[in-house]
Amino acid sequence: MNSQNAFLLSYLKYGENDAVLHCFTKEDGFQSYFLKGIYSKRNKKKALLLPLSEINFSLNPIKGNGIHTVSNFELIKSNDIYTDIKTNTIIFFITDFLNQNLRHENQNLSIYTGLDEFIDELAQKNYQSHLIFLIKILKIQGVSPLINDESFLDPETGTFTHEKTHQLFNDNISNIWKAILLAENPYQIRVHSSFRKDFLDSILVYYHYHITDFKTPNSLEVIQEIFE
Repeated sequence: MNSQNAFLLSYLKYGENDAVLHCFTKEDGFQSYFLKGIYSKRNKKKALLLPLSEINFSLNPIKGNGIHTVSNFELIKSNDIYTDIKTNTIIFFITDFLNQNLRHENQNLSIYTGLDEFIDELAQKNYQSHLIFLIKILKIQGVSPLINDESFLDPETGTFTHEKTHQLFNDNISNIWKAILLAENPYQIRVHSSFRKDFLDSILVYYHYHITDFKTPNSLEVIQEIFE
């Protein structure tokens, strides 16, 4: 039996009382686990299954070609980020994003610690932290834009050019990208509310160019409505 630390990304009910957990673990990256009895009436731990909660769990030895079964789990730390509707919307969007786009990611401590940092920002009600986090993921994966003295970000080449090459990447949006990429602490950068929708759209465009098989989160429309 071994122990794992992980951020819970999503879970699906399986049968009457069981569930399948999708997690990003500290030791093994993206993993799926079987959790028995979590929906039974006597089980009080269902309330601990919150998206992006950091949990520690023990795993039973795997049998045959199946998946690991969780024998026990506990929250590593609790917080009150789930009581705020805007924060919950951001969590739903980011877990949707990660669940779709980290499925082939192995151990990556930079992503794991980045998630911890991102959650700390959410706890401080930084309602634009998801924008910064998505760019930090690009840097971790080695596909963030290259900085130079030009004004407009070309999303296809990942470089700044002297002429606009994409309608979304005007001087305002390109300047925000450059400020975040150059900042020592990018979470301190403030994106004006009038630019947030276009800026998020520009991030997703960039991902489509540089991340293989990238999928736009299904929850995009929800987060755009909340932050209009």
